[in-house]
Amino acid sequence: MPRLSFTDHPRSVGETYLQHLHSAWSFSADMIGGGLACFLHGLLPFLCTTTGSSTIRRLHDRMVVNRARTSMNSAPELSPPQS
Repeated sequence: MPRLSFTDHPRSVGETYLQHLHSAWSFSADMIGGGLACFLHGLLPFLCTTTGSSTIRRLHDRMVVNRARTSMNSAPELSPPQS
């Protein structure tokens, strides 16, 4: 049976448990808001015409683009070869 850990996954993405909890709940709130906007747009197409797509773009940037930049910035620099 696999061992359950509250810290393995957060550590793998460079966060503490509480940082990861905050990040996940923040994503959740944005996703719920974007979903409600899409629901309203389905009923009344003149409302929230760009909210769903802008929410997706913003979340993608937070999760993928910014995390990739952060990972690259925290990577150790390679020194040039000595001659």
